[in-house]
Amino acid sequence: MERVRCQVASPIDPLTLIAEGDALVGVRFADGSGRRWFRGDQEIEIDDAHPVLVRARQQLGEYFAGAREEFDLPLETAGDEFRRRVWAELRHIPYGRTVSYGDVAARLGDRRLAQSVGQAVGANPLAIVIPCHRVVGSDGSLTGFGGGLDRKRFLLELEEPADLAAARLF
Repeated sequence: MERVRCQVASPIDPLTLIAEGDALVGVRFADGSGRRWFRGDQEIEIDDAHPVLVRARQQLGEYFAGAREEFDLPLETAGDEFRRRVWAELRHIPYGRTVSYGDVAARLGDRRLAQSVGQAVGANPLAIVIPCHRVVGSDGSLTGFGGGLDRKRFLLELEEPADLAAARLF
């Protein structure tokens, strides 16, 4: 199936949205040198009118304007079963809340999988839409984020948790 893309402005730099068929498959940040976080994005045909990309662009605009807390988009993720389970669990983290990697691992049945959870979180193909930015260190500190810690901080502040530690879910 052919992939198509569009670019959308955001307060944290342009985002590239990628659709394949009837599903959103990628939300990517541009890095400081203009390259994409994932190779090959620039080789994908641009289609600003693709229905999934239009919906995603609209919902991301609402999110950044503070008018949307959850996304209602058809998503498709490519990854092994464990990664898909982690990404599904991330979608249950409420807006304005945070969890630790160990919390996610415990929800999956084994707290010792925290490092593997971290790797899966880092491989999330749908930044923001699958809210990997809501996963923090066990002490509440901001830790790794594919888009960089400044973007993670911005997203968490956008969601307005009064206190990151107090906003912990589990």
